[in-house]
Amino acid sequence: MAGERLGSRGQAWFCTTGLPSDVVIEVERMSYHLHKFPLMSKSRKLHLLITEREKQRQEQEDGEEEIEEEELHHITLTDFPGGAEIFEAAAKFCYGVKIELTSWTVAALRCAAEYLEMTEDFAEENLISRTERFITQSVLRNIRDSIKTLKSCEDLMPLAEDLGILQRCVDSISARACASPDFSSLFGWPISDNDPKSILWNGIDAGGRRKSGIRPPPPAEPWFEDLTVLSLPVYKRVIAAMRARDLRPEAIEGSLISYAKSSIPGLSRSSRKRAAASPLASETEQRELLETVITNLTSEKNSSLVTTRFLFGLLKTANILRAPAASGSAIEKKIGSQLEKATLDDLLMPSYSYLVDTLYDVDCVERIVGYFLERQEETSAIVPAEEAAGEVDGSPHGDNTALIAVAKLVDGYLAEIASDANLKADKFCDLALALPDHARVYDDGLYRATDLYLKAHPGLSEEEREKVCGVVDCQKLTLEACTHAAQNDRLPLRSVVQVLFFEQLQLRRAVAGTILAADAASSEPRAAMSEDSVSVVREGETWRTAVRENQVLKLDMDSMRSRVQELERECTRMKRALERMGGDTRAGALSGFTRRLGCRFATQVCDSHERTVVQPRKPRNE
Repeated sequence: MAGERLGSRGQAWFCTTGLPSDVVIEVERMSYHLHKFPLMSKSRKLHLLITEREKQRQEQEDGEEEIEEEELHHITLTDFPGGAEIFEAAAKFCYGVKIELTSWTVAALRCAAEYLEMTEDFAEENLISRTERFITQSVLRNIRDSIKTLKSCEDLMPLAEDLGILQRCVDSISARACASPDFSSLFGWPISDNDPKSILWNGIDAGGRRKSGIRPPPPAEPWFEDLTVLSLPVYKRVIAAMRARDLRPEAIEGSLISYAKSSIPGLSRSSRKRAAASPLASETEQRELLETVITNLTSEKNSSLVTTRFLFGLLKTANILRAPAASGSAIEKKIGSQLEKATLDDLLMPSYSYLVDTLYDVDCVERIVGYFLERQEETSAIVPAEEAAGEVDGSPHGDNTALIAVAKLVDGYLAEIASDANLKADKFCDLALALPDHARVYDDGLYRATDLYLKAHPGLSEEEREKVCGVVDCQKLTLEACTHAAQNDRLPLRSVVQVLFFEQLQLRRAVAGTILAADAASSEPRAAMSEDSVSVVREGETWRTAVRENQVLKLDMDSMRSRVQELERECTRMKRALERMGGDTRAGALSGFTRRLGCRFATQVCDSHERTVVQPRKPRNE
């Protein structure tokens, strides 16, 4: 069997078997010049149509004496499932040509066979039985083939739904996913970090050695990526079926993330390489997808799949699409549960509201910080109960680590938005004071943000400047920050005084701490000490001796400085007195006086250090 295409008027397809065609069937502007007997032997519908046309022609030809050329039967099949390509395959099947069934074409051929009524009652081994057998024995036994067939059903509605093809594919996908013994089988690859076949494997074996020449499979290989080709209504049916079968939440999250990244622009760079089979979703579909993703995300804090970057991408999309407030609030709470994993770039979200003058959405960040603190309070309330029950080891530093990380993140965010001319002082202070006092070990980062804000807003009143500077705890500034603040002319006078006071207090505490540490090190008993302990104590004694010698030396230098200043004043008075005397006598007297005192006024350096005020120490052996 061969075909020939003519392009003069539309398109035509001819069956060359040596016999002239006696029927023309038109499907989607494609004309098929065929023979009626092969078609009538397989299709009940075509048999009835051709028979009816013959009766009509016979009635029209009654009374005519002669017909010059027999007219061909012309039949138009409207709304044929699968289009002209599928009809061509069905026509070949009627002629006895072997056709290839695939997961992409079997659903369309099944619908075409139903349309043409190619049943077993009309002919044995007909197209309906062939396609049904292929679906049952091949498609439904493989998840990826089921996804392909499910995708092809989208263009065959509602016939594919009526025949149950779509629902059978959905049930097959969800059933085989739930039947997987573990999460690794679900994704098609193991997820162990030490398994060379894992999609998460980093090339390091269990012993910590890197394997050269072996790379993990690309992350696009898992079959759940194939679900991204489905339309949103069909995809939602698959997710609903998986959830109804109690599929693991991690699997549903992974599928949702992949589908969202491929359908919503901006969530992933790989979305730019989306296949042509997955057209860009409309704004309404994106909003519906966004709500679907938010609804099906778990509330677990330590989710390994849902990253903060992805959540911030969803939040930006929700703001752009004007999603309901409930959707945005749900994303913000999810971000707040893992805010310590966020980066500064994540927080720098533009403001999409016409009612807000600031460049970045500060209100949103403040709400997220509030949700984070609520989660911290819930965690701190649960931990004591678990410690009392003996379920945890009582290490209290986990939450503090997250709190300190968030404080550092907020300080960096404040420094970035401080240059915004439309940022009010109240809004700046509210975000700075949102975290508790123990969240920051040092306030250097907060001081830097405050200084940048004062620099960018020189028109603040004295009251506003004091309010902004009041967010900084001067007691938590390092010496470097104190030194900078003491010379900062942008700070109010009250803040500078506070900085100077606490700077002196820190210096006193540092000196006192050094002396106490030296005294404590030298007062330990020597009898019960090992050789290492004795060496440590000796070092402490050496340090103590050095500190005391430095103190004595400082007193000697102070005394000498006072003595030199006194002598210089005396020399100045005598010089003025001699100036009133005459010529050589004055010069000789002044020269003798300078030699007697050992002073040289030209350099203003006194040699009196040869006679020190404090007597030098004598050696101990004397």
